[in-house]
Amino acid sequence: MSADQIFNSFSKLNILIIGDVMLDSHIWGNVERISPEAPVPVIQVKKKDFRLGGAGNVAVNIHALGASPVLCALVGHDDDGQRVMRLMQENGMSQSGLVVSKDRPTTVKTRVIAGHQHVVRVDEESDREANASEENELLQRIEKLLPQCQAVIFEDYDKGVLNEKIINRTTELAAQHSIPTIVDPKKRNFLFYKNITLFKPNLKELREGLKVEVNAANLNQVQQAVSLLKNKLNVRGVMVTLSEHGVYIDYNQQIKIPAHAREIADVSGAGDTVVSVATLCVALKLETKIIAELSNLAGGLVCQHVGVVPIDKEELKREAVRLGLN
Repeated sequence: MSADQIFNSFSKLNILIIGDVMLDSHIWGNVERISPEAPVPVIQVKKKDFRLGGAGNVAVNIHALGASPVLCALVGHDDDGQRVMRLMQENGMSQSGLVVSKDRPTTVKTRVIAGHQHVVRVDEESDREANASEENELLQRIEKLLPQCQAVIFEDYDKGVLNEKIINRTTELAAQHSIPTIVDPKKRNFLFYKNITLFKPNLKELREGLKVEVNAANLNQVQQAVSLLKNKLNVRGVMVTLSEHGVYIDYNQQIKIPAHAREIADVSGAGDTVVSVATLCVALKLETKIIAELSNLAGGLVCQHVGVVPIDKEELKREAVRLGLN
């Protein structure tokens, strides 16, 4: 498949994203003085904005790449939950998978950025597990929406939407329909993701999930940890993001891809972009090297921007062609 064929084929895909949706709030401003009340900078606010974060940012990336995201998640019965729905509507995304809960707030992460410097982040959230009612509603949505999709992403931020029952039922249903499953994991549910198609942890998540020490620069240690993970959870493939050391994938083939030299402005949301690109590639049954190369390339491109931003499809395609990925 040429680069044009790959990127054009993305538009044929529906992707079910199950996980923790968030609202990313950004406060942008300048610092011109230190507060007289405490040794902290005073931010003169210039603008504020709201974006979909967490599983919502994965949906935005999937949409930016030309595919159709179907987001299945919990939002609170609050103003922020309404804002999530409005943002989805403005982005032309389906709200059919959203469940509104009266028992939990919408997760909001507020980042304060002065100039190009990320100063502080303020989190408003609950990380309790979904209650029985929320769980049942989520499963009803999943059972209805999954058969219409070409891949499933578990986007886990440890905020309580995903649990063992939802993971197992979804994985079973996906297997029945021969639909690949891709996981972007966190610690709490790490060992519940059995029989998955592609498991995509970063190095920190791999260490914490398996309770092993892994040096990113030591390929042998990375390979041993990935082998342990594959055997422990019976997953078909694993792709580990290694920050400045690139990506290692064991999925039909074992390949190590070096990182591209870039001016890094902000790593926020890079993992969401990587899992989005990897999922579309897996859904298209592309070869292992292309999955790793495109995912690695996309993750690096979004790190050049301040704040959580989706991948630019045309920029990614140009870079892929320039590097000979066609």
